Amino acid sequence: MNDKSRLFALIAMSAAAVSPVAARAQGAAGQVSPASVSGILQPTAARGDSPVRQAPPDIKDKPNAPLRLRASVSERMLYVSRGDSVIRMYDVAVGTDDYPTPKGAFRIRKIVWNPSWRPPDSKWAKDKTAKAPGDPENPMKVVKIFFKDPDYYLHGTDAEASLGSAASHGCLRMAPDEVAELAKMIMEHGGEPREENWFMRLLHFRRDEKVVYLKNPIAIEITG
Repeated sequence: MNDKSRLFALIAMSAAAVSPVAARAQGAAGQVSPASVSGILQPTAARGDSPVRQAPPDIKDKPNAPLRLRASVSERMLYVSRGDSVIRMYDVAVGTDDYPTPKGAFRIRKIVWNPSWRPPDSKWAKDKTAKAPGDPENPMKVVKIFFKDPDYYLHGTDAEASLGSAASHGCLRMAPDEVAELAKMIMEHGGEPREENWFMRLLHFRRDEKVVYLKNPIAIEITG
C-alpha cells in the first residue's frame, strides 16, 4: 500500500481521530496495513512478530479531556493521551547523540501539510539542496508538526526502518500514515478541524503546501 492509499484509508476513517482504540506493532519491516471496523483503526501486526500494543478502554465519559502528547526518547515512543488515558502509541525515530532531540515541555502551534524542505545551517546538510513539496527526494513526507519552531518537528519519513532507533537530526520521525492521523487529530483538538474533502485535495495536489495555525496549541512533553 503506497502513501496515497494509506492516507485515503485514514481520511475515510474520520472517527479514528477521536477513537480510544490504538495499536502499534514493532519490528524492522517499517510497513503499515491499517484496517477499519466501524470507523476505528484496528491493531495490526505488520512490523514483525512483536505483540501489538493496545491502549486502555473507552474514555467517552471524558469528552472534554484535553489532548496531550508525550515522546519518550529512551523508549522511542510517542504517547497520545486524553485525560489519564493513552489513546494512541506510535513508534518514532529520535535524534542521535550528535543531534539530540530537545527535551522539555513545548506547544504545537503550527502544522504544514505537503511540506517543502530546506537544508538547515548544519554541517550534516552542507551538500544538500532544497526540495519542493511532492519531490520524491524530499525527506519530509506528508506533514510536519512543529513543536519547537523552526528547527524541530514531527514528520513523516520513508525511512521507516529507522523507527524505534536514534537516527534523526533531532526531529521525531514517524510512519507517513501515522503522522497524517496524528496531524488530523491535533487539528481537531487544536480548534482547526477540516472536512474530509480538504484532506483528499491534499493527496491530489501533493505540490500544494498548506500551513495550519492552531487556535488552541497542543501540549507535548519530550522526556529522556
